[in-house]
Amino acid sequence: MYFGLPPALCWLLVSGPFISAYRLPAHPHWTAGLAPLLSNSLVQAPSLSERSNDTDAASSDTAVVWTIDDNYAGQTFFDGFDFYTGADPTHGTVNYTTKDFAFANNLAYVQSDGTVIMKGDNTTTLPVNVNRNSVRVSSTKQYNTGLFILDLNQAPWGCGVWPAWWTLGGGQWPYTGEIDIIEGVHDNEHNQVTWHTGPNCTLNPNATFTGAIVETNGQPNLVCDGLANGNSGCGVTEWSRASYGPTFDAQGGGVFAMKWDEDGIAVWSFYRAAVPQDIVSSQPDPSNWGTPVAVLEPSGCDPISNFINHSIVFDITFCGDWAGNSYATSGCPGTCTTQLQDPGNFDNAIWNINTLKVYKKVTLTRPATSAASSRTAVVFNGMLWLCVSTLLGAGILL
Repeated sequence: MYFGLPPALCWLLVSGPFISAYRLPAHPHWTAGLAPLLSNSLVQAPSLSERSNDTDAASSDTAVVWTIDDNYAGQTFFDGFDFYTGADPTHGTVNYTTKDFAFANNLAYVQSDGTVIMKGDNTTTLPVNVNRNSVRVSSTKQYNTGLFILDLNQAPWGCGVWPAWWTLGGGQWPYTGEIDIIEGVHDNEHNQVTWHTGPNCTLNPNATFTGAIVETNGQPNLVCDGLANGNSGCGVTEWSRASYGPTFDAQGGGVFAMKWDEDGIAVWSFYRAAVPQDIVSSQPDPSNWGTPVAVLEPSGCDPISNFINHSIVFDITFCGDWAGNSYATSGCPGTCTTQLQDPGNFDNAIWNINTLKVYKKVTLTRPATSAASSRTAVVFNGMLWLCVSTLLGAGILL
């Protein structure tokens, strides 16, 4: 759409002063992140007071946008993942299968509507002490910071079931970090967020989050060292009964989000009816999401040096260090060993995923202007933002 400024003038403004004034980083998707800003600023650039009220802005002269980096969805979802086939490091009674086996046996597939399914075997009756087939996948791409948003209809649960959606650092565990975003066992109702690190990290109990710190021997476990306290790390249990298990699935699933940047690592969860509109529209703004359920602050743990080269992981294991050791007190029938034999016990051991989107943080910086030039700047910026919006709409800048 043309708003009345000559296209040649628009291109001159955008290609020259805009690039120098706003110091845009070289990022292939920056225009997507700018679009929501520009669409609200067609006539006049945002005022300093408006920007200073943005809690996700670094200063009065900067603004932060999250631009799409990767979109794992639909028929191409598994193109970005490798299937892990090694032994389960958590000692689960599980056999992680190859990609070919998983697809041939309906343990991994994409439905006609584009939803992604990963599941444990729920058709085979097993002899005692025989491992049950399942899947574990890891992204081929590694990340160092980002905003990770998972939209899912169902997460696995059930007696003896231990699923997780997490990120894992490259190199020697736990020194490059592990972030467990969704994790639970049996038919628990509360998701647990956990960090595993080297010996350099502690969880700040005075940070602002809604969950409850996981305790060890009756005391809050603030030590994130993965080699201490039985490898438990430092964790936070969500307060919501809709964050894990049958209640989460019954109300249509929802969205989990993990923001990892220099300000720390924070996790939010939203049941289906409460998903923010900015997530739905793929223009996420964590500053509008309220208090996170869990936060690891940089004051106790440097989120950059302690979390390095992370792959995204989904898995479903059975029994093992957590689900097996807690089975006797879980309220589940029999033993974890006998539970494992009956395939009907694993009908709910399913990941049903709509999308997994990873966003990259982009900071836009504009040098401060003097009072004498402020009126000129407003006029210029009005033209500038109008032109950028025009050219974006025409597809010239994409």
